[in-house]
Amino acid sequence: MHLQNQGYHPEKLQEFKEKMSKCNQNYLISESEDNSDEYVNFFFIGMYEGREVIYDAVIYTLRLHHTSEVYEIAEHKAAKRFPNYKKITYEEDENGDLKALDSISEEIGLFMAEVIMDLEEEESVKVQEHVEIDPNLDFGIGLDAALNVEVIKPEIISKFVKDYNEANLKLDKTLYAFQSQEEYD
Repeated sequence: MHLQNQGYHPEKLQEFKEKMSKCNQNYLISESEDNSDEYVNFFFIGMYEGREVIYDAVIYTLRLHHTSEVYEIAEHKAAKRFPNYKKITYEEDENGDLKALDSISEEIGLFMAEVIMDLEEEESVKVQEHVEIDPNLDFGIGLDAALNVEVIKPEIISKFVKDYNEANLKLDKTLYAFQSQEEYD
């Protein structure tokens, strides 16, 4: 497996080390449309099973993880309740405005919103900080981490990589539940 996975190859490792050195960082941000204040995809070099490897990692906030878990449960409940359930997709009209949903999609959306509100109010879904490793990638080793922080800043990524590589990573095992943030003007 290691022979075909370019994430183990000395030339690739050296290339990534040089790029990180130029940026004066211990990681490289992956150019991804998904990157945001609450989710960042990046690469770093570390050890796996005694060998140096490139990690293809994502760090996301615990709030985002919670939101994702709650939404997944709401989708599952909607699929059970509505025999013709399909993910709600929003389409734009010729002016770039969102088209109105058909009545079934609107009903599904309202049902899901109600389920989400109930799950949050009852604090039925709880999440905790975690790190998951996936050694079965085509490039490097996959790593997913959820951290209890408001936003994913460069300092947080850098500290995570340092702590992970030095085996000093301390995860908070407390279970958390979140409420949707309402935005008011």
